[in-house]
Amino acid sequence: MPERFGPWKTVYERHRLWSADGTWERLLQQVQAAADATGEIDWDVSVDSTIVRAHQHAAGARTDPPPAPASKGAGQVEHQDETPWQSLVARLVEVVREVRAWAARAAGSPASST
Repeated sequence: MPERFGPWKTVYERHRLWSADGTWERLLQQVQAAADATGEIDWDVSVDSTIVRAHQHAAGARTDPPPAPASKGAGQVEHQDETPWQSLVARLVEVVREVRAWAARAAGSPASST
């Protein structure tokens, strides 16, 4: 950093304070207004959609979780008044039961070689 700006800590602190109190924004507005008055700014904007990226939430992505698939033999009626959290817990309980049943069947079957 050139010596004419002073110690780097002073420059940093000044920049931090000016950013916080809006000094840089006011300076930019004044420079833009002066340049616009003399016709030095072309305000035409062209956006090439091949390089514009949007976050998934800006693109209309779902904000609610998708509905859980109905389990075999269980009707959706029993879970209608539950919150999403309760529905998730209920589904996890069903999955744990299915895994335990599968593990029990596997434990009782003869060993297989691969």
